[in-house]
Amino acid sequence: MEQLKQQLSAITDEWVEAGYLTEGNLFVVGCSTSEIAGERIGTSGSEEIAAILFDQMKKLQLKTDVQLAFQCCEHLNRALVVEKQTMERYRLEQVSVIPVPKAGGSMASFAYKQFADPVVVESIQADAGIDIGETMIGMHLKHVAVPVRLRQRYAGHARVNAARTRPKLIGGQRAVYTRDKMPGPACD
Repeated sequence: MEQLKQQLSAITDEWVEAGYLTEGNLFVVGCSTSEIAGERIGTSGSEEIAAILFDQMKKLQLKTDVQLAFQCCEHLNRALVVEKQTMERYRLEQVSVIPVPKAGGSMASFAYKQFADPVVVESIQADAGIDIGETMIGMHLKHVAVPVRLRQRYAGHARVNAARTRPKLIGGQRAVYTRDKMPGPACD
């Protein structure tokens, strides 16, 4: 467990150092505690592992002011646990369910118990996220997702993938995407 804490701390530190996250960003966490333990997804959930991950994600939140969303397992259609204030702020749609380890997953169940005023929402459009154990968070990311190549590629036995998002680039070859490349007067 100490090694897992160190791995997750390295991941958290790397997110902070990268500077991708800003106040108010939605950050989705998808996690299989079974995969972290070296087992097949959905077979050996662990709230002990969930507690370690939750603590690291709360540290990330404190350092970046992001809003956390913990993805449930497929039995709850990958719904997400968030604080009620997050649901209200982003006008998310609440669903009626309370995640438990066997229907929702150990991570989402643990987060639900730790949040001050938890609710479950059906979907979000997150600005960034982390996927530990290949739980497929892509459905909850804004378009366009950009991979974040973390140096720490594993948490326990689970592969770690991460992504941030950026606005869509529109307009074709004459379009300008940064202020420093803006042309002078308009042409006719």
